Amino acid sequence: MGERSEYTPGTFSWADLATTDQPAAKAFYGALFGWQADDMPIGHGLVYSMMKVGSKQVAGIGPQPEAQRDAGAPPAWNSYVSVVDADATVERVKELGGSAHAPAFDVFEAGRMAVLQDPQGAFFEIWQPREHNGAQLVNAPGALAWNDLNTSDVDGAAAFYGELFGWTFTPYENSPEPYLVIMNGGRGNGGISALQSPAPPHWLPYFAVEDIDAALASVVELGGRTLAGPIEIAIAKIGIVSDPQGAVFALYAGELEE
Repeated sequence: MGERSEYTPGTFSWADLATTDQPAAKAFYGALFGWQADDMPIGHGLVYSMMKVGSKQVAGIGPQPEAQRDAGAPPAWNSYVSVVDADATVERVKELGGSAHAPAFDVFEAGRMAVLQDPQGAFFEIWQPREHNGAQLVNAPGALAWNDLNTSDVDGAAAFYGELFGWTFTPYENSPEPYLVIMNGGRGNGGISALQSPAPPHWLPYFAVEDIDAALASVVELGGRTLAGPIEIAIAKIGIVSDPQGAVFALYAGELEE
C-alpha cells in the first residue's frame, strides 16, 4: 500500500473522470472499487467529487465541460503529471511540438493546471500542487496503479516526454509487442506502447483490484463493458473496460510497488 503526501515532479499524481452523468458514474465506481464520494462545490450548482478509499483521496469525478459535450467528445479519464511550474511547462510543451488548449489556470487554492496534447495527439494534464498534492493512496486495491500511453509513434513520444519531464525508458523484454517502461526518479511511472486499435493516441489509467476475473464480471453487471481481458502479463493480469457512459480505463491485479 502506497500512501502519498507529495510527489516527485514528473510523477503521475492524480486521475479524474469527466463524465456526462456524474451521479451514475459515482454509483458505478462506488460499487466497483468501494469508493465513497466527498462532493465539493465548484460553482454554478456543480460539484467535483473527491473519491475516497477509506479516508484517502484516490481520484476525482466531475461533470464533463460544456465545450467537450457540445463537440460530442465522449466521457474520459484524465491523467495528471505533477510539475513545479505549470506555466513554464506549458511553454516547454509548445517548444517541443505539443499544444496547449488554454493557458495554465488556478483551481481555487488546490493548485494550478493545464490541459495539453503531445505531438501525436494524446491529451494529458499537468498539476502544480498547492493545497492538493494528488492522490493520497496509490498502488492499492481501488487506487491508481499505472498509466499507459498508447501512441502512433513510440520513439517520438518517448523523445517528447523525456525532454519535457526528464523521464528515462527501459524496454520491457517480456512484452510480445515493443513496450517502454517509464522511469522517473528511479521509480516505475507508466509505460509507452504502440496503438493496437483504431482509437486515437491516448493515456490510459490503471486501477488496482484484488481479483481480475471478479472485477471484470462486476463491470458488466454494473452496466459497463469489457473491451479486452483478462490478459496475463509477467507480473499481473489486466483488463481494459469502459463504464456505462463510455469512459475507458484499465484494471490491474498483480504485483504493486509501495
